[in-house]
Amino acid sequence: MKLPALRPLALSSLVANVGLIVTGAAVRLTDSGLGCPTWPRCTDGSYTTTQAMGVHGVIEFGNRMLTFVLAAIALACFVVALLERPRRRRHVVLSLAVLLGIPGQGVVGGITVLTHLNPWVVGLHFLLSMALIVAAYALWRATAEGDGAPVFLVPAPLRHLTTLMVLSSAAVVVLGVIVTGSGPHSGDNGAKRNGLDQANISQAHADLVFLLVGLTVALCFAFRAVNAPGPARAALILLVVELSQGLIGFVQYFTHLPVALVAAHMLGAGLVWTGTLAVRWSIRERPALAAPPATVPAPAQQPVPAS
Repeated sequence: MKLPALRPLALSSLVANVGLIVTGAAVRLTDSGLGCPTWPRCTDGSYTTTQAMGVHGVIEFGNRMLTFVLAAIALACFVVALLERPRRRRHVVLSLAVLLGIPGQGVVGGITVLTHLNPWVVGLHFLLSMALIVAAYALWRATAEGDGAPVFLVPAPLRHLTTLMVLSSAAVVVLGVIVTGSGPHSGDNGAKRNGLDQANISQAHADLVFLLVGLTVALCFAFRAVNAPGPARAALILLVVELSQGLIGFVQYFTHLPVALVAAHMLGAGLVWTGTLAVRWSIRERPALAAPPATVPAPAQQPVPAS
């Protein structure tokens, strides 16, 4: 029996994890966060939504069901990685990390419901999705790489600059979560907010975005200066995504956070983070392991004639 290719399965896992950010945003933006008011059941007497829960129950329960889709894709990746011949340890480890992260994400989602959409727990739920994107992206890239030691394509100063850009992108994501926790879209009309001043937090978030864009522009020029076309292309794509995301962010803020733009901004956050990972992975490559040298048998020793 021919096994399905791991690479398209890994890409499906990555896309699904990015998509989960959007469906999670839909739950929050439609005030359906408590559409299923308990966990792991939807109601005290039913694991599924009921007619009494209305459209909010359908939306929240539908988002819960997507977890099983992600789990099925992750399980398929893990099984294929196990059955590969020769088996590659990195594929097994990374696919297992994605697989184990999904039920962990589900548990945090349950805690989110049980704490009545505490904004800090909601934020943790989102950040775990970002962590799962890292694992899924690493698995997808590993399917096109060898298992040799990494070979860097740019000098050390640019590797350090890339690391600084990645840290800035992570900080933008974290502060964006805090901004969301201070805003009006709580997921339920009665849910608490984090109590922070939204204008001040939004300004700090914007300042970090400017830093991130500046670092990305610097990388675009620096990669070209050292004749690294792959990293330069990845940095340029990230820059375009960042500028698009920044434009959406400014428009949504000054138009008082319309639902459609907030949803687009959530998708943009996932794309910016994925683009950030693409730049980080582009600065090195992993060659295939060198085959061990063939052993040449020693010539048979000729008998020495007796004197």
